Amino acid sequence: MAILTVEDLTVKQGETLALNGMNLSVETGEVVALIGHNGAGKSTFFKTVMGMIDLRDGSIEIDGFTKDSLAYKQRVVYIPEQPFLLPELTVFQHFQLYLESYQQHSDEKVNKIHELTRRFEIADQLDQFPLQLSKGMKQKVQLIAGLIIDAPVLLIDEPFVGLDIYAQQELTSILIEKKQKDQAVILTTHQFDQLEGVMDRYVMLHQGKVIKEGDRTDLGELKRRFD
Repeated sequence: MAILTVEDLTVKQGETLALNGMNLSVETGEVVALIGHNGAGKSTFFKTVMGMIDLRDGSIEIDGFTKDSLAYKQRVVYIPEQPFLLPELTVFQHFQLYLESYQQHSDEKVNKIHELTRRFEIADQLDQFPLQLSKGMKQKVQLIAGLIIDAPVLLIDEPFVGLDIYAQQELTSILIEKKQKDQAVILTTHQFDQLEGVMDRYVMLHQGKVIKEGDRTDLGELKRRFD
């Protein structure tokens, strides 16, 4: 069953068509890698799905809801490549903010925070403020903030960049867990080794259009093409 449906999506930024009639359908529990060179439209697509960029034409639906509805917004979570943390909030308060914005605050979720901070080795940083954190720790905070949310669609932009090997392995395991719970995951990455065992298929973008789709058997070819 398709949880995310994108039809003829067109986005114009200045005089440039950042997305040019893009079509995409993602199934429940599917992990899709969105790949392409810089400027292909990957980040623009994520930001358009999240309502951060206006579309010029076409449609986006999540679980049958359109992007103007609250139900749509509660069904998608986005983890950007660059962490966006508020200097006045502690690490733990960032997690609380995310849970409250999705109306998912509970004792179970607090336990999930402790589990994920342990797995990403920042359990001793919960009372710290962003200015006290290293770049890698900030990235882990942003990852965890998105990963604690149970939404049908998870968008992650370059999640493996800047993570140590152990954290990359943990993230891969968590994405598999998400998949097993029927959460759809769409991610961008140039680190194709991390996709083995987790990716179901890939969608290649070029100049805002889908030009190719395939599955994990093509990973060798993709590595050679993008190295």
